[in-house]
Amino acid sequence: MTTLNINGRQVSVTGPDDAPLLWVIRDEVGLKGTKFGCGIGQCGACTVHMDGQAVRSCITPLKAVAGKSITTIEGLDPKGAHPLQTAWVDVQVPQCGYCQSGQIMQAAALLKAKPHPSDADINAGMNGNLCRCMAYVRIKAAIKLAASRAKEVHA
Repeated sequence: MTTLNINGRQVSVTGPDDAPLLWVIRDEVGLKGTKFGCGIGQCGACTVHMDGQAVRSCITPLKAVAGKSITTIEGLDPKGAHPLQTAWVDVQVPQCGYCQSGQIMQAAALLKAKPHPSDADINAGMNGNLCRCMAYVRIKAAIKLAASRAKEVHA
């Protein structure tokens, strides 16, 4: 039995130490916003925050998160009012939407580190988060909009 701090609450799980955090989040905790994409940490669909840092949950073993604070898309803002979430809607970023929770979580970590990122900062910070629908122009626009709306974006 492992106790995790997910989205500010303590959760006990029974998965093996080497179980990917993604499957613990989805199957044991029941939070379905974090998506499975590639399974090798290359696409970013599974991005969550561990102690405020963006990590790929599909390659993060359960044993690595003991004592850490995990935030999923559901915990970013339970009402969906985080500046990135509202900017995503206003800019109409998603097409299929599959990668969007990972995109938003990566962008939240970026804005926490660089509250007013340049285009180069956004390109570097979002590198590796793939979108099959090629919504990258709208993703960048939404990140800029969120940055302009918030003095400091907390992730």
